[in-house]
Amino acid sequence: MTIRTRFAPSPTGYLHIGGARTTLYNWLFARRHKGTFVLRIEDTDEVRSTEDSVTAILDSIRWLGLDWDEGPVDLAADRGPYAPYYQMKRLELYQKHVRGLADAGKAYPCYCTREELDAMRKEAVAAKRPAVYDERCRRLTDRQKAEHEAAGRRPSWRFHMPETGETVVDDMIRGRVAFDNALLPDLVIQKAAGGPTYNFACVVDDHCMEISHVIRGDEHLSNTPSQARIYEALGWTPPKFAHLSMILGPDGSKLSKRHGATSVLEYKALGFLPEAMRNYLGLLGWSTTDSRQLFFGTELVEAFDLAGCQKNPAIFDQTKLTWMNGEHLRKLSRQDLLEHAEPFLKNAGLTGPLDPPLDRTVALEGEKCKLLADIPGRVEIFYKDVVFTPKALDGVLKKPGVKEILLDVAGLLEGAEPYAEKVLEERIRAYCEAKALKTGQVFHPLRAALSGRTEGPTLFGMIEVLGRSKSVGRLKAAAALL
Repeated sequence: MTIRTRFAPSPTGYLHIGGARTTLYNWLFARRHKGTFVLRIEDTDEVRSTEDSVTAILDSIRWLGLDWDEGPVDLAADRGPYAPYYQMKRLELYQKHVRGLADAGKAYPCYCTREELDAMRKEAVAAKRPAVYDERCRRLTDRQKAEHEAAGRRPSWRFHMPETGETVVDDMIRGRVAFDNALLPDLVIQKAAGGPTYNFACVVDDHCMEISHVIRGDEHLSNTPSQARIYEALGWTPPKFAHLSMILGPDGSKLSKRHGATSVLEYKALGFLPEAMRNYLGLLGWSTTDSRQLFFGTELVEAFDLAGCQKNPAIFDQTKLTWMNGEHLRKLSRQDLLEHAEPFLKNAGLTGPLDPPLDRTVALEGEKCKLLADIPGRVEIFYKDVVFTPKALDGVLKKPGVKEILLDVAGLLEGAEPYAEKVLEERIRAYCEAKALKTGQVFHPLRAALSGRTEGPTLFGMIEVLGRSKSVGRLKAAAALL
């Protein structure tokens, strides 16, 4: 079988965590099986769909590093043999298949107004009946239809669902799922204005684009029996379905803004790496048999399969995501880390040729960061005047004997050759031994004097990167305050 998967977002907002995971799983499955990943824009919601949302979705998927083989290049252009990949540009295709169903007696015009449908629902609820369409327009005579037409009513078109028995969906994650046909309404497949509804358009597109596997969120499971019946009515073989688990917040409620950012681009702005997001999203409802947590490079593609997907809801934990991001940061080369950090450094005013060079300071401090957004605050100590925290000044520098230590070490640094981390460490440790001082009695004041803080980068790495002139100057300046 040729594997073809798709992600088909509705451009009514940003790409959120659930949509990003669905995109990822479809991409992983296609890449794992050397198949094709299709991106299709389901813009049939004419009121809420916007070009800004399309752009944000495309930007989000690109940032995640998920390339698509077929689909929109931008708002104006498509790439692939089944173009266009915007549903509102495919209206004639949908209308043709609606006419085919109507001619076969499997679809009928519905003249009910919104007000009549609302009244129908209220009546059903009051009578404790299922709040589904009562199929009144299925029984209209030709004369009644003509009267509605003469009154200016434009019909929508409904698909004729079976009234008895059940519709069974064989789901690759959930197994056999049966639906009572009596509870499945005759759904609208074409709106009065001529546009298709989601349930119909996605069936036509998935068939015409030869989609082999539909991998999507569990909120679509209830749509599947109706879609399966449409496939059957059109004489088409449906794709294989796989419905992913829900994503909940740490408190067990539906994932929302209070649990952290929900838009993918917000995570980019917060300083997360795309590879860390892919790693974390991959584990939201899927796992390997050995419960592996970290995947680098192509490892996630090589490991992914639908057999590892779980039915139970996944819990979104931003603390775990942040930890994972730190692990991925430490895997980056010095140059890659600098490139990823550059927008954040620029926003902090750290640009251009600097002394010491940014690649050295970012490499030194990046190891301790969990987010790219943390890096400017970490490296600014190399470029700005020292500002002492109360803990550094009162808790460390003002201890007895510190002034003498700072001046002694400043003298050592002035004569150290070569001015390199290992040599500096050897000299300062030898000084501690010669003066019968514990290393903490020397190391802590040095750090506080050089950075203004009691924590930070590796001490001797910091001294080397700061350079002789800055290091000596800062030690002497701190001593002068004591």
